[in-house]
Amino acid sequence: MRKYMKKILFVCSQNKLRSPTAEQVFSTWPNVDVLSAGTNHDAEEPLSVELVEWADIIVVMEKQHRTKVNKKFRKNLNGKRVLVLNIPDDFDYMQPELVTLLEAKVPVLLGLQR
Repeated sequence: MRKYMKKILFVCSQNKLRSPTAEQVFSTWPNVDVLSAGTNHDAEEPLSVELVEWADIIVVMEKQHRTKVNKKFRKNLNGKRVLVLNIPDDFDYMQPELVTLLEAKVPVLLGLQR
């Protein structure tokens, strides 16, 4: 029997550093399907209705991202959880310290197992 795939959307501002790193880190984990997006209109992959509706859980890097998601996509959330990691915009893409932070926070927050 195949386990249910949990669809996780990681969100930051520009979708250049933090959320793509999270997407990369968790892309190989079992039973999860991951994508990433940015809240800014000029993000690499701008957050869209389709992405919000695709996700089971939305994980944002900062409280400001949760505020933007809740404000812009309120009618599309349908009771989905929007969780905040509290990871500031102080890291480069795949920076080891960022990877360590993500690997420490996300599995605990979402109940994921390797």
